[in-house]
Amino acid sequence: MRLLAFLFSLATAVAAPLLDHTPGVVSYTFRNEFKADMPGTFDKVKAFGITDIEMSNLFGQEPAKIRALMDARGITCSSYGAPYNDVLKKTDEVAAVAKVLGAQYVRVSLPFTKTPFDKAAATQRVAEMNAMGKQLREKHGLTFVLHNHGMEFVAEGKGTLYDFIHEQTRPEDVSFELDVLWAYLPGADPVAIFEKYGSRIPLMHVKDVRKGVPRAWGHKYDSDNDVTLGTGQLDQAAIFAAAKKAGVKHFYLEDESSHPQAQVPLSIAYLKSDR
Repeated sequence: MRLLAFLFSLATAVAAPLLDHTPGVVSYTFRNEFKADMPGTFDKVKAFGITDIEMSNLFGQEPAKIRALMDARGITCSSYGAPYNDVLKKTDEVAAVAKVLGAQYVRVSLPFTKTPFDKAAATQRVAEMNAMGKQLREKHGLTFVLHNHGMEFVAEGKGTLYDFIHEQTRPEDVSFELDVLWAYLPGADPVAIFEKYGSRIPLMHVKDVRKGVPRAWGHKYDSDNDVTLGTGQLDQAAIFAAAKKAGVKHFYLEDESSHPQAQVPLSIAYLKSDR
C-alpha cells in the first residue's frame, strides 16, 4: 500500500500544471489594442479566460469608465501601476484612482535617470518608498509595490542594490513585484530571489526571453525577444514552484512583443497543461 501511495503521489506531481488557474495580465501587454479600442480589448482579454488585470496605464480614459468596462465583463483590477513621481508627489490622487479601479496594490518602478543608480540613489529611494508605502497603507488601506527593471541588480556589498532595498525598506510598507525577465537578464536568479524574500513578493510578471539573447542589462532590448512561455531561456517550472512556495498572489502575463494576441493564449495553455 505504501508503494502504491508513493507511486500515486509521484504520478500526481508529474501531471500537475505550473498554474491551476488562468493567470492575470498586465495591460501593457495589449497597450496598442487598449489605445485603439478599450471595450473590444477587454472582450479579447475575457475571451482568453483572463479575469485579473494589472492596469499600468489609463490610456486616456476615466478610471470610473474603465471600472465599468471591467465590471461588465467580470474582470478585476488587482494592481494599479502608476509613475513613481506621481505616487511620490500626488499620493492621495493616485490612491483615489486605485480605489476606483478596485486595486489593492499600487505599483511603481524606479525612474530612469541620467546618473547611475548607486547606493546613494538607492538610499534616497528607500526613504521615499517607506514614506509612500506608509501613507498608502495607513491612510488608504493600499499596498505599495516596487517593480524591478534591472538597475536594482548592480553589485553592492555582499549582494546587490535589490538586496539593499529589501533590507532598508519596512516590510509593512513596501512589497515587491518580481519581473522574472528583468531579474534574469541582469544576472540574478529569480528562484533564489523568491526563496530569499518569500512573502514580500506578492506579485509577479510572468515572461520568457528568446534563446540566445545574452544575459545583460543596460543595452537596448528588442521587445520581440519576449517569447511564448516555455520556449525561451527561463526555467518556468522552477520559477513557478518557488513563486508558489513564496506565496505569490497574482501572476501577471507580460508579453511586450508585437504579437501578444498570438502568444498569450499559447502561454496560458503552457501554464495550465499537465506536465
